[in-house]
Amino acid sequence: MRQPHVVVLSYGSGNVRSAMRALERVGAAAELTADPDAVASADGLVVPGVGAFAAVMEQLRAVDAPRLIDRRLAGGRPVLGICVGMQVMFETSTEHTEQSGTEAARGLAQWPGTVSRLEADVVPHMGWSQVRPPADTVLFKGLFDSSGSERFYFVHSYAAKTDPAVLLGPGRTRPPRATWSTHGEDFIAAVENGALSATQFHPEKSGDAGAQLLRNWLTTL
Repeated sequence: MRQPHVVVLSYGSGNVRSAMRALERVGAAAELTADPDAVASADGLVVPGVGAFAAVMEQLRAVDAPRLIDRRLAGGRPVLGICVGMQVMFETSTEHTEQSGTEAARGLAQWPGTVSRLEADVVPHMGWSQVRPPADTVLFKGLFDSSGSERFYFVHSYAAKTDPAVLLGPGRTRPPRATWSTHGEDFIAAVENGALSATQFHPEKSGDAGAQLLRNWLTTL
């Protein structure tokens, strides 16, 4: 079986080494780079993200990531966003704009919707939480027993809270499939949408469950 080549996008985000190690442990040949040719030719692209939404977007633009991601998705080439790497796939974020009154930061707009602060007694949401995937999930295949009690590791204060399939409306043959979790309120924990998948949690920090999710993603490459 050929070892899949996965590029972890290098644009200044932290925590990329743990993502690299996790991918290598589940059988991928992982490469950390922003080289356009490598990004285009890789079997899979991982977009990590740590920090503030607007800052991550600025770093992504600096390496021409919006165009590179668009080109991959237009060709049906798999992309996986992690944490803020998921959030930037949405249209906008209100992070750091609520008090200042400035306009919401613009994301990559692969999905409609706004990322906003969690309404919970304790923020950030930091730790292990259960998730609720759709019946036809690929990312979570084989991860749930009859209790549906598998947990993943989250570290975030902001999240998308409206199903992008609802915002897109009817008529899509393959609408985005959302996985949900709860911290104070329901929020989107993952999205599967053709070649584009993303998780709000960190699979690379989620033990055996996270490793299995990455293996499942590799089967789509």
